[in-house]
Amino acid sequence: MKKALIYGVIFALQTGLIFPPSDVLACTNVLVSKGASADGSVMISYAADSHILYGELYFRPAKDYPQGSMLDIYEWDTGKYLGQIEQVPHTFQVVGNMNEHQVSIAETTFGGRSELRDTTGIMDYGSLIYVTLQRAKSAREAIHIMSSLVEKYGYYSSGESFSIADPYEAWIMEMIGKGPNNKGAVWVARKVPDGYISAHANQARITTFPLNDEENCLYSHDVISFAREQGYFNGKNKDFNFADAYAPLDYGAVRFCEARVWSAFRHVNEKEANQYEDFIMGRSSKRMPLFIKPTKKVSARDIMNIMRDHFEGTVLDMTQDAGAGPFKVPYRWRPLTWTVDSTEYLNERAIATQQTGFSFVAQMRSGLPNPVGGILWFGVDDADASVYVPMYAGIKSAPYEYAVGNGNMLEFSWDAAFWVFNWVSNMSYSRYNYMIKDIRKVQKELEDKFELMQPAIDNTAKMLYEKDPKMAKQFLTEYSHNQARLTVQKWQKLGQFLMVKYLDGNIHPEKNGVFLKNNYGEPHSPQFPGYDEDYYRNVVKDAGDKLKMKDFPPARE
Repeated sequence: MKKALIYGVIFALQTGLIFPPSDVLACTNVLVSKGASADGSVMISYAADSHILYGELYFRPAKDYPQGSMLDIYEWDTGKYLGQIEQVPHTFQVVGNMNEHQVSIAETTFGGRSELRDTTGIMDYGSLIYVTLQRAKSAREAIHIMSSLVEKYGYYSSGESFSIADPYEAWIMEMIGKGPNNKGAVWVARKVPDGYISAHANQARITTFPLNDEENCLYSHDVISFAREQGYFNGKNKDFNFADAYAPLDYGAVRFCEARVWSAFRHVNEKEANQYEDFIMGRSSKRMPLFIKPTKKVSARDIMNIMRDHFEGTVLDMTQDAGAGPFKVPYRWRPLTWTVDSTEYLNERAIATQQTGFSFVAQMRSGLPNPVGGILWFGVDDADASVYVPMYAGIKSAPYEYAVGNGNMLEFSWDAAFWVFNWVSNMSYSRYNYMIKDIRKVQKELEDKFELMQPAIDNTAKMLYEKDPKMAKQFLTEYSHNQARLTVQKWQKLGQFLMVKYLDGNIHPEKNGVFLKNNYGEPHSPQFPGYDEDYYRNVVKDAGDKLKMKDFPPARE
């Protein structure tokens, strides 16, 4: 749950509704096991979707603390002070959502039963992520730390799905509180089987789970008994379904949340995923599996492309209905639901969305030293029109263009990646199907460059690390900082190019980025592409004879 969700939380608590209200859904995660990736890495992705979250790269250096130190906890969404917890003697460095041991954590909020929110707790979901990243050396240890923190200090947030990974394992952990003044949480965590992929998007996805398989499944001791006490479940233990008990499905959860998982699965195994089209359309209650086996192993670039998805090529394709307008815009401004003649309708909620603050693909590789093996491919704003820049786990600081303090949600900065990328993407909405081609060209050019350079950067950093770890970290810092700066500069030039090319709804002809001139050195006449036929037909239906060209003078005068 990002900042935009807090108002939905308040509303649900006041009304007793089950989460999540359809107009505040946010965030999507994809998880890739070691055996499912093309290079043997473990990966998780994250889109932090919020209308008021400023996209920046958090950086927390490693630090030592004296005995007895306390840590103030502030809610990530609102900044509200929640209380104090005991600080540990030493914390690890964290770059974004990846620490120096390549442990990475992401989330999506499923909300669940509103009566289970404990507003007296201290640990909100955001604090759980970033405190745990400063303390955990592995994904399993992270699960233990997170469950221990909420057990000791209470869980403040609503229901949450976490993606937790290291260079060897990826886990889904789903957690929800136990109500006011009832410390702790009920939770279950499942390891993504080797060779499989998983995803979650604001709806609890763990259903039944093995009760005696600690290698692949961990859970709180009272996850079933508490559900019995609350009247959420009365069957046999082996039939207990976490999602049904704590976050029952409704049509909004299927269409806005599970549909994104379905679309992600289609990218890796279209045939199997397509069996669940009836489910995501609300015509069947047969759920999708928690894990899916890809037809071929996937790369980090594949996951980046999943994060750019708008249901293209499916029954939900956002570029194909009237809402896309004449320029096939795959975005719909909020709210998600709307009413005409007392009937409620919806807009699709795709993986890629305009309100993303930041997104990433965390890539964790066991064959390299941790500072080199961990890469947080980091982007700001909507993933569709962003660039994933490599931020190595070993860098010593965040690049200025992405750093905390460079601009904010109410303060534009030409130096800030967030504002430069938002400037370009917001410009593209006016003529999307034309402009996205120009954006894709530069996006691909940059990400191709990163991919091409990666083996050389990895090898150089590894050799340096073997001789002098500090020198290796300095090398990686300079590389990531340089690529960040060059990316923002490139995007600034792209925005200027788009402004000129598409000025006033026209298209100024160009070749290889150079605008054409006439024989006299003046700008070449622009093209006037107008609108497509479907759009014109709709205009005719609406305007009737008013816009029709007629003979003049009239026959009878």
